[in-house]
Amino acid sequence: MHTSAPPRFEDAVLRDGDLLLDALTVLDAPRIAEACNDPQTQRWLPLPTPYSHDDALFYVNQMAHHSLDSGDGIERAIRLDGDFVGVIGLKETSRAAAKTEAGYWLAPWGRGQGVMTRALRLLTDWALDTQGIGRVEAHVAPENGASLGVARRAGFIEEGLMRRAGFTHAGPTDLVLFSRLADDPRP
Repeated sequence: MHTSAPPRFEDAVLRDGDLLLDALTVLDAPRIAEACNDPQTQRWLPLPTPYSHDDALFYVNQMAHHSLDSGDGIERAIRLDGDFVGVIGLKETSRAAAKTEAGYWLAPWGRGQGVMTRALRLLTDWALDTQGIGRVEAHVAPENGASLGVARRAGFIEEGLMRRAGFTHAGPTDLVLFSRLADDPRP
């Protein structure tokens, strides 16, 4: 009996001028480790503390590949003028419901330039236009003003509050639910 592979995202490279979304590599591991030890990153993501070079290598070599191969999602490095500045991805994908969830973070050296809004638009447009996805969600802690702003500027619509739906190092947290649908107006 032949079992077909699960539907998965195309292993694509996405570009918007000086912004590139492409596969993570072992060469990104030192910058990933540096960025994931940043206090702001640690505040909003339940990452190992401290975040080691080995943690970054495991993420690049195991987790990112498993996400793509399993059909659950895709992880992309965010590069601005060729420099690594963060990560964006899709996860918790349901092909039956044609939906997925975007997750993202920027290194301190990439913040304040509108990079993440551009990256989120680019990845979301790609998923909605070419990957058979009809709904992309973003889940953001209500106190995370920067990520709330990114979702809004990228054209996501706020749908409501999911009580105690997430967690950080501080414990359970509420999450604001945002979405963009394939037939929503483009930002």
